[in-house]
Amino acid sequence: MNTAPDIAIDCAAQDLFADAPSTTEFNKLRKRLTRQVQTTLNDFSMVKEGARWLVGISGGKDSYALLSILLDLKKRGELPVDLLACNLDQGQPNFPKHILPQWLEKHGIAHRIEYRDTYSIVTDKIPENKTYCALCSRLRRGHLYRVAREEGCSSLVLGHHREDILETFFMNMFHGGRLEAMPPKLINDEKDLTVLRPLSFSAEPDIEKFAQAMQFPIIPCDLCGSQDGLQRDSMKRFLADLEKRAPGRKDTILRALSHVRPGHLLDRTLFDFTALDN
Repeated sequence: MNTAPDIAIDCAAQDLFADAPSTTEFNKLRKRLTRQVQTTLNDFSMVKEGARWLVGISGGKDSYALLSILLDLKKRGELPVDLLACNLDQGQPNFPKHILPQWLEKHGIAHRIEYRDTYSIVTDKIPENKTYCALCSRLRRGHLYRVAREEGCSSLVLGHHREDILETFFMNMFHGGRLEAMPPKLINDEKDLTVLRPLSFSAEPDIEKFAQAMQFPIIPCDLCGSQDGLQRDSMKRFLADLEKRAPGRKDTILRALSHVRPGHLLDRTLFDFTALDN
């Protein structure tokens, strides 16, 4: 375990955007993502002044974008919380251990690098022809919860975006027979930590463009990302095809998840149908 000392955050946010493009297109993109994050933070009452957040950073585009936007909001005085970035090194072969620590230190970002060999556990428990995602995710989340408690954090902040939520919704509907997605805010089973997803209403293509423009040192996942036939990949293709045939449909579905009418569904635990008797 390697814990880096806390470092001033203001200079970090400024350094992150020091070499960002000055084009009108990028400025509009940055403002759009920032506005969406601010709206999500406010609409779901995520911010408690003086709180301490553990921000998960995997080395993927989503977590880089999330951390950058949160640091920028903090620099501008619009996010009154302490931020601690955390990467969980899961022991994958050929994982470039130096990239994230170097990037975080270069920009003066307070962080903690946690090493836990969940890779060996996942590959031992799951056959090669099965997907690793579910077990890998549970193990990773458990360690992040532990680190959050050790660091005095009240929330774990993750980089899930619009497409993650929609893919999860359709996976649960098609394969699990239930209407369930990823909420922007939830409390863990132990009731001592909240999980926050400030990018919930941000589109993956926007995040990808942002990450490319910011030249983040992306680290691909060689564990689950190398497996073919994942259900999530199937949902991603399904949604991409739907969006191509009917532009704007992703946002419409996301709005639908925010406007639920229990009495027009079939769940007797959510609506008292017996009360409708004459």
